[in-house]
Amino acid sequence: MYRAVTLKALKAGLMEELQKSPDSIEALLQTLDIAFDGDRVLLDGCDVTDAIRENSVSRNVSFISSLKPVRDSLKVIQRKMGGRRGVVMDGRDIGTVIFPDAELKIFLIADAAERARRRYAELLQKKGESTLLPSVEEMEQEILKRDRDDAARRHAPLKKHEEAVEVDTSGLSIEEQVALVYDLAMKKTAV
Repeated sequence: MYRAVTLKALKAGLMEELQKSPDSIEALLQTLDIAFDGDRVLLDGCDVTDAIRENSVSRNVSFISSLKPVRDSLKVIQRKMGGRRGVVMDGRDIGTVIFPDAELKIFLIADAAERARRRYAELLQKKGESTLLPSVEEMEQEILKRDRDDAARRHAPLKKHEEAVEVDTSGLSIEEQVALVYDLAMKKTAV
């Protein structure tokens, strides 16, 4: 959702203005329409699932997500979406700010080099050509910067909830990650 807001701000050419006057994002938020169709992300009725993963969005999402009006606006939407039991959500403050009373909170981590490698592979599969991508090393530096920025932001900083189960996915395949999380959820619901 933060990536969708970032994409909207980029398309509107607001990044420079927002650096000077962060509250100017209020007008953009008034027209924000984010929805999900299965695993597709819709912004103002358009499928932006791939667009929100572009590097321009990745480089700017920490700044946009640090803005209190953005966090407040998306918190309302997220809480409405997750208002019933059995909902699975991910995000850097889902377990600490949005749903601190969630039945199960999982804090997924992975080595920055591994996250960069995964990101590169994901983008390469979509683009089909490595010359269009930053290097894995550049992606790793961007990931580390985003982590630092998100952990240091004033509003809803990135942190692990005391009740969260930490899962290091560095050496796990996606299938192993899914199985591990599924097992944790089954154990939690069996109680």
